[in-house]
Amino acid sequence: MLTGPRTLRASVVHSQFDVHERYGGVVPELASRAHILAIDSAASATLAEAGMGWGDVDAVAVTQGPGLKGSLLVGIEYAKGVAAALDVPLVPAHHLAGHLRAPWLETSAGFAEPRYPFVGLVVSGGHTSLYRCDGPDDVSELGRTLDDAAGEAFDKVAKVLGLGYPGGPRVDQLAREGDASAFWVPRPMINKGGFHFSFSGVKTFIAQHVEREGVPSGSALRDVCAGFQEAVAEVLAVKAVRAARRGGLETVVVTGGVACNSRVRSRMQEEAGRYGIEVVVPPPALCTDNAAMIGAAAYAAAARAVEAGARFDGASLDARATWPLAPPAPVAGA
Repeated sequence: MLTGPRTLRASVVHSQFDVHERYGGVVPELASRAHILAIDSAASATLAEAGMGWGDVDAVAVTQGPGLKGSLLVGIEYAKGVAAALDVPLVPAHHLAGHLRAPWLETSAGFAEPRYPFVGLVVSGGHTSLYRCDGPDDVSELGRTLDDAAGEAFDKVAKVLGLGYPGGPRVDQLAREGDASAFWVPRPMINKGGFHFSFSGVKTFIAQHVEREGVPSGSALRDVCAGFQEAVAEVLAVKAVRAARRGGLETVVVTGGVACNSRVRSRMQEEAGRYGIEVVVPPPALCTDNAAMIGAAAYAAAARAVEAGARFDGASLDARATWPLAPPAPVAGA
């Protein structure tokens, strides 16, 4: 719930970890059902936390994509109903644009408002993309993962190591007690491929190690987690900072679920600090998927619609499961 471009009045997130944990990953149909069961109570709880009622709502923002289509449709149809009942504008937003706007929210304390232009790294379970951001609506892709997203690699490695789901936090926790130098892991594409990424190889490297040596335990498990995490964090940091340096930019914004990872955050600061580049990372609650960032991404358009006296206009709005934020950057040799 936003009452200004940076003023976050309330944010409620309903986790589905308990729904998907037994399956070792997200099950799309179960995700959609869980959305249906939780969406109204989450919206009502957000209003209550903000001390507001439905009559105080001037516009409704909703994620149009990309993402799981079933889950997107639940949100879109609910938002249509609310906007129609209140006769207020319905404003669609891009999921990744939301991640890139998260640092503007007031709860992102500790940093000044990021200044355009900057390099934006969105790194999560479904996305790992690097952008040049010259304005809220002026974004160009510099690179992306050519196979697994970084968060997907974390989850797959966790599964191979028997750590369960969600894998990222569990790998991070063990890695903090491990020695990354005791278990070296390749840094895929760190010095080639432009600003593109590849993380399927590190997952395969760990899987092959487990196949040869068995599932590690004790200090060996902690070292494997630390070595894997260090490799991913280094690739992300080196490429993001390199992109900023080549573009003559002074700021890197890092967001998405993997931006919660302790080593990704610290390694990014280390790499950027060598060149006097500022790193802006939202607090963890605003790195993972949340409605607040979607409100931030849609706020300007919503404010214009309200000022113009626009009413509900979204009956034909549909979900977009795949939807690039910007035209894809070319891949050498493709």
